[in-house]
Amino acid sequence: MSCRRSATSSTTEEAVIYAVTVRDHMMVAHSLPRAAFGPAQGLHGATYVVEATFRRRELTDHAVVVDIGAAAAAVDDVLGRLRYRNLDEHPAFAGVLTTTEVLTRWVADRLLESAVTQGLDGLDVVLRESPDAWVAYTADA
Repeated sequence: MSCRRSATSSTTEEAVIYAVTVRDHMMVAHSLPRAAFGPAQGLHGATYVVEATFRRRELTDHAVVVDIGAAAAAVDDVLGRLRYRNLDEHPAFAGVLTTTEVLTRWVADRLLESAVTQGLDGLDVVLRESPDAWVAYTADA
């Protein structure tokens, strides 16, 4: 836990953020048809491990950040819209390069539309392409 001291006050206020993370995965197919993407220009598969971290300054009346089961179900619902799909043919991505960065924000935006994120202070979404490479997106809720 970290503490902040206000420049105009001698009192110390605690900056507390609680966080709950759930993890899931999805398999998709897509292409990145630009020379900058080298061999990934052609149609290929990708498996992403997806982590969603729900943040809240104050716990709910039930002393939780978010119900873990509800959070996991929301992530499953969002990923279910992409799983085993060719993103080149997915209507949400018409004319869009489906880079990991774009997909990370798309997942976060869909989660922010769900009831499970109501009352949260923030959401972090991470898509892991491999144990050595991932993309993160952070949003205030």
